[in-house]
Amino acid sequence: MKKVCVILLLVSLMLLPGCKSADSPQGEPIEPAVAAPSRSLWDKDLRPVAAPAPSRAKPRAKPAPAKTQPQRETGRVARTEIEPVKQSVPVQPDLSIPTTGEFESVPSESRRPTFEKTRPIGPGLVAVGEMGGHGLSIVYPRPDYGIIQVDKAMPEEVRLNTPFAYVIKVTNLTDTMLTQITITETLSKEFQLKGSEPAGLVDGNKLIWEIDSLGPKASKSIKISGIATGSKQLEHSTSITHMIRDTAVVKIVEPALQLKKTAPAEALLCEPIQVEFIVTNTGTGAAQNVQIIDTLPAGLQTVDGKGKITLDAGTLGAGESRRFAVKLRATKTGVYVDKAVAMSASGPQAESEATTTTVRQPILTITKSGPKRQYLGRSVAYEITVLNKGDGPAQNTIVEDIIPPGVTSVEATAGAQFSTSKLVWELGTLEPNTSKKVRISYTPIREGEVMATATASAYCAEPVSDSAKTSVSGIAAPHVEVDDMEDPVEIGSTTTYVVTVTNEGSAADGNIRIVCTLDDKLQYVSSAGATAGSIMGKTVSFAPLHGLEAKAKATWRVIVRGAQAGDVRFKVAMQSDGLAMPVEETEATHVYQQYSNGD
Repeated sequence: MKKVCVILLLVSLMLLPGCKSADSPQGEPIEPAVAAPSRSLWDKDLRPVAAPAPSRAKPRAKPAPAKTQPQRETGRVARTEIEPVKQSVPVQPDLSIPTTGEFESVPSESRRPTFEKTRPIGPGLVAVGEMGGHGLSIVYPRPDYGIIQVDKAMPEEVRLNTPFAYVIKVTNLTDTMLTQITITETLSKEFQLKGSEPAGLVDGNKLIWEIDSLGPKASKSIKISGIATGSKQLEHSTSITHMIRDTAVVKIVEPALQLKKTAPAEALLCEPIQVEFIVTNTGTGAAQNVQIIDTLPAGLQTVDGKGKITLDAGTLGAGESRRFAVKLRATKTGVYVDKAVAMSASGPQAESEATTTTVRQPILTITKSGPKRQYLGRSVAYEITVLNKGDGPAQNTIVEDIIPPGVTSVEATAGAQFSTSKLVWELGTLEPNTSKKVRISYTPIREGEVMATATASAYCAEPVSDSAKTSVSGIAAPHVEVDDMEDPVEIGSTTTYVVTVTNEGSAADGNIRIVCTLDDKLQYVSSAGATAGSIMGKTVSFAPLHGLEAKAKATWRVIVRGAQAGDVRFKVAMQSDGLAMPVEETEATHVYQQYSNGD
């Protein structure tokens, strides 16, 4: 029965185009056999819908028996009219994915095979080509909603034991990717497979090809080569399964934090310590509510006195960074090692590498040294020494020395700058445990205590001062001189001795006492002067002079008469509070006698 149907279909294919039955009543064309649909109808969402009721054709007159026509020399079967076959709608197949297509499916009315001059004419979808071949085409799952089209081009007839080939072409009719496509070709027993391009998996009488994916509107062709080994006709069927990718994409993210903290390796105690934080989301996805927390070690705090840093970085997208700068201050010197932590409400955490900051401080000392006592009028010299005994450099070290009042003749070492009432030295940087010295001198102009104060200062160091006190006192230096007003002196004549006391010192002298001793050849006449005198024998004593200021003079006079000729001496002894021993001064006078003969 199957062979009869195939022969009838082939005959219809040859006789239908452009032919009309001569025996048909009223000249109506003979209609081709219409195959009942082998699958149910489907909507656009691939859901089964009720098949429409078959239309009732108008009853028509029974055609007259066809006259037998002799067969043409071509060997083709004479045309035979085929009555339409009414078939019931079969049970609808399951269209769940993966889907499967068979070549026994309903032919595509909306899409034509890719072979030229071919035409579907029934459930077998057989068409005759110009070269004597025929093609099979199917659109799955239905003609008006095609997903895959399979075109199969085969020769209409082949010679026994002669190699031939045919092609299967698979086309993606959609705008989306099709995956996991499996093509199965069931071969006839009378067909000896020689090969396929591409090579397929041989499973008995089946050839299987796996296509991982087929892009939108893309095609894939398979060429099968073999030999017909028997006289029976070859029946090769093709089936196909595929998957329509309908993927719900869920992005997997994993945020990750990276925290970098930088701080200066060294700082001075007075300086702010600037710390920088950079937090970065090095992962994927957003890190929510990111915070940076740094619990500071003892002795280190924020400028507002807090011992903990909390920074809100908010939400960081993938690859996003935020930078923060915070100023800290140290309350004491030392080495501070610290780490910070970044954390997110999303879960990831990160710890920075430890930073080490050594906080140092310069500490200055100053010493000013000089004489504790000095006589008035003498210069006073001082030495000023500055030492950095701290562990940090003393930058911009400056020494200032205040010039006390009542001095003159100020002198200083090189580099000193005079500013109003002080001298200033700029010493630069003093490294730890190093010192520098400067010198200054001046002369007090009055008695008293000279207070000299020097101050040293440097960047980040506490200023220091030191003072030197010098007691300035005058010294009495009485000097006595005696002169005779007339020399030589004739016997009987008088001469005057003048006694002068000069205080050449810098302080007043007191209780100056003058005692004069006459030679035996001299006779006391009278005395006068700064104080009253008295005679006792050959000694003339003057009352004490209570005070003689520095650079002042006092004078006393003693008048004598020459009593005997000869070389005489007039002695003066001076005592005072400023002298530990008397000071003596002698004046020589020649007394002569004048004779009548002129000698």
